[in-house]
Amino acid sequence: MITAFYSDQLIAENAPMDRRLAALILSRGNRIGYIASAPEPQREFFDEKRQYYLRYGLSLDLFVDLDALSTDEEIARLFACHAIHLTGGHTGDFLRRLRQSGMLERLRAWARDDGILVGTSAGAILMTPTIAVDALFSGGSPDAVRDGAALDLAPFEFFPHLNDDPGYLPALLRYSETTATPILACRDGEGVILGDGLVEIFGAPRMISGGFAEVAERGRIADLLSRA
Repeated sequence: MITAFYSDQLIAENAPMDRRLAALILSRGNRIGYIASAPEPQREFFDEKRQYYLRYGLSLDLFVDLDALSTDEEIARLFACHAIHLTGGHTGDFLRRLRQSGMLERLRAWARDDGILVGTSAGAILMTPTIAVDALFSGGSPDAVRDGAALDLAPFEFFPHLNDDPGYLPALLRYSETTATPILACRDGEGVILGDGLVEIFGAPRMISGGFAEVAERGRIADLLSRA
């Protein structure tokens, strides 16, 4: 399994992570499936991502609307891709669509069976045990989230866009005192790529736990992965 966690993606600061991810995908093939977080009648976000990946020799050639997913053939086409991209958007709605379509468990199984899963913002949050931290974006409390169980593909929670609001870090520090799961917080332009024996950090994400924050280190993340 390879998982790539982006805070944001369509910015120049992500080029080093983009190149590394592209190399990992291209070692298997070049086709990427796209799972939309919400309906996209005009497919404007899909088209934007398609052009983005094309620069790295990758083909984003399958659009999946979870609200309209209906046939085993379509699901088979998705899981035949060399990587799957989970978009940004409203995290709670995205999780609800994954559950209602029956794709949450299927996607988890596919990823754990040596899949490559790429998440941006909400999509990255969904790859962790819970979407609880997403409550901070709407002024809520992560501690109040009771139905946030997600894909559980990483031994930490993920918080994107740390640079957007100076209040995010203090709120994450408070939350970290009440949860046993560490939180990986990224500013736009930062991210991580994880796999079997693979821990690559881009930028200087923060690892937050027990009321403290420190710059994420490869050894710390590798240790979390080994104990997961």
